Amino acid sequence: MSDAQQDIPEANPPPLPSQLPDSVLQLGIRASSTQDKPLDDRDREAVKEFQRAANYIAAAMIFLRDNVLLEQELTHDHVKPRLLGHWGTCPGLTLIWSHLNLLIRDHDLDMLCVIGPGHGAPAALASLWIEGSLQKYYPGEYDCSREGLRNLITRFSVPGGFPSHINAETPGAIHEGGELGYALAVSFGAVMDDPDLIVACIVGDGEAETGPTATAWHAIKYIDPAESGAVLPILHANGFKISERTIFGCMDDKEVTCLFSGYGYRVRIVEDMAQIQDDLYAALDWAVTEIRAIQQAARSGKPIVKPRWPMIVLRTPKGWTGPKEVEGKIIEGSFHSHQVPLPQAKTDEEQLAALRDWLSSYRIDDLLQPSGAPTDQVLSIIPQRNDKKLGQARRAHASCTKLTPIDWTSLAIDPHADPQSSCMRAAGELLDHAFQANPRTLRLFSPDELESNKLDAVFRHTHRNFQWDQFSRARGGRVIEVLSEHTCQGFMQGYTMTGRHAVFPSYESFLGIVHTMMVQYAKFVKIARGVSWRGDTPSLNYIETSTWTRQEHNGFSHQNPSFIGAVLNLKPAAARIYLPPDANSLLSTLHHCLKSVNKVNLIIGSKHPTPVYLSASEAAAHCQRGASVWHFASSPVLRPSGFGRISAGTSTEATEGRPLPDVILVGIGVEVTIEAVHAAALLRDVCPSLRVRVVNVTDLMILASEGNHPHALSREAFAALFCTASTAVSGGDRVPVLFNYHGYPVELRGLLFGRPGAGDTRLFRVMGYREEGSTTTPFDMMLVNKVSRFDLAEEAIRAVNEVGREVERGKEALEEVRQRREEVKEYIGKYGKDPDCIYDMPAFG
Repeated sequence: MSDAQQDIPEANPPPLPSQLPDSVLQLGIRASSTQDKPLDDRDREAVKEFQRAANYIAAAMIFLRDNVLLEQELTHDHVKPRLLGHWGTCPGLTLIWSHLNLLIRDHDLDMLCVIGPGHGAPAALASLWIEGSLQKYYPGEYDCSREGLRNLITRFSVPGGFPSHINAETPGAIHEGGELGYALAVSFGAVMDDPDLIVACIVGDGEAETGPTATAWHAIKYIDPAESGAVLPILHANGFKISERTIFGCMDDKEVTCLFSGYGYRVRIVEDMAQIQDDLYAALDWAVTEIRAIQQAARSGKPIVKPRWPMIVLRTPKGWTGPKEVEGKIIEGSFHSHQVPLPQAKTDEEQLAALRDWLSSYRIDDLLQPSGAPTDQVLSIIPQRNDKKLGQARRAHASCTKLTPIDWTSLAIDPHADPQSSCMRAAGELLDHAFQANPRTLRLFSPDELESNKLDAVFRHTHRNFQWDQFSRARGGRVIEVLSEHTCQGFMQGYTMTGRHAVFPSYESFLGIVHTMMVQYAKFVKIARGVSWRGDTPSLNYIETSTWTRQEHNGFSHQNPSFIGAVLNLKPAAARIYLPPDANSLLSTLHHCLKSVNKVNLIIGSKHPTPVYLSASEAAAHCQRGASVWHFASSPVLRPSGFGRISAGTSTEATEGRPLPDVILVGIGVEVTIEAVHAAALLRDVCPSLRVRVVNVTDLMILASEGNHPHALSREAFAALFCTASTAVSGGDRVPVLFNYHGYPVELRGLLFGRPGAGDTRLFRVMGYREEGSTTTPFDMMLVNKVSRFDLAEEAIRAVNEVGREVERGKEALEEVRQRREEVKEYIGKYGKDPDCIYDMPAFG
């Protein structure tokens, strides 16, 4: 299809009329109401001048490498060799930004501005330069001077300058702008437990087509106006995406009003371009009045049931104030203005002339003082107090609020009194105490899974926070359950980006839904760590439960440990993956994660009762090391005197007269560790001469090669734990190591790459999830994925044989293991359940 066929025949085409009755417009608020507060003439001129200045700077940032104030005739040499940036959204953003400044000034507001169209960075950066925020945070680089402005314009989207999307280098930003759809949920997370804050969230109409945004409109239903601030959504409907019209651009006012009225909003549409300044000013003033009325009612003890929160739909032309038409193509009011409206300005004379006329139309000289700083008229709408300026709001840059600590050891389980306990029930107990100690700085965001995941202990002293439900509204609950992983993630990001702490528990198989959101957050935090004026950010804490190992009843769809790989791929400074083997280890791990900052913590545990191997002190030591030798499950001949039930291993076994193990079984994950422990007991029974060491790894990242991760074991510690430095026993072969891993084997092989011996598949063997299993029994899931005790025992015997050491009774032992497996499989097939004793803890002498 040719360009001509794709192009629209008119600028800013109106939507087709709907079949809805005109009466539905009464659900919304129309402009030019008699109750509207008028805009002062001086302020009207000031916001227009602010917009002219910001639009000029934004356009110049995209195009100019020199002659940034048009002090000479514009030539091709003044144009950047690579034109990068997105112009189309910028004029609407500068319009909103200028009026938000006026709103903050007039109402003395604490406000953040979250910009959903993240590639609108030129508009945000231009506005931040005008208000002096770039000068504050980048002194000597982007000062309010001619040189500072030159730096801003010429360095944009070039190495060493600001990128084309909003990120952590952008003052006032709490949202990574590289991916659409998340701004609204992040905004709502930011206002929770902050009653004085208003977040103006600008949602692009292309962005509004995404699934995460669609669900986030419901977030008003989780905001208690007595305890939290408010979000003012501004849907910026400029009608076009990158090459097509938007859904919202093709909806008329009746359709938009009906849609958002149904969500629970009171909609005000601003679209009269002849009166746009007055109408937007009045709409914002109206919105603040509505917000305060809702909050006052709630805070006086008479909350409004299902309040209709205000929102604004702003219709302006795409690329407004830019070129109208070039070379027969409509630019303003079409998708041609979305990115670079004049892509050939570097070489084409007609496009260069159009650029010259466009930039000259802003008359930038009239808006700057001789020093290069903005004129007093432009600055008159900006709040006088620095901490009220959008780029300097303390909430965007504040360090994290420290949690009041609790003593997790008081919640620990006595392994002798309670030999089996649920990791998730232990987590619920810890969170219950943490909420009591931190009633305004800790929240839990979860899909509808808390009861299923056995975390219901959190409800002993708190509630769900769902304002549309008469049974949980206005009770100050710390728990938000909404069946949208995207919304939970967005809430958590906004809450933590503004300094508070959060936990996100989920079914393992569905946590991957937020993979890219988590990655965007990690990118934001990575950049933030290099920005001196940003403080530490509380970590994202994921608890992954209802894992594939116990999802046999829900079938194949619920078996997916892939989120581990998503976290593994993050920068090592951020990535943390913990697989605590029992309830006490999980308590220690969760306590640690709640105190951490700037991390993405993934904790994987079981909701079902499983063995409690370690006491509180042993669990603390085990978690601190990241891995330990479990002497209680290892062969008796290997147990050194003077050590407790666990140790970090020792590299002096051979020299001290203690024999090396013949094989090492490593469990990484709750259920697969159970199988490793049972495999050790099975081998002791069928092949008693085989020396077996049992190791548990609770911190996955210790396995990375030294230097590749902050938690990685040193070469010496790794060698001691896994006997990789030993010369062997018969013929110089080293000790085979069998990893029974909760996730995909390829992940662990990649993590081990670079470790001595890891490339030898005779020595390092990884067993893990194989994408097998449907509706079956828990133990059959172990069997079909070949991570059962029987598979480990067989593999251990074969591995020892293959490295040149004959296993006494090896053939008989293999046959006995196979026979026992077949007996269990036959039982499962006959009775449709696992044998009753299958998970009884084996007795070790």
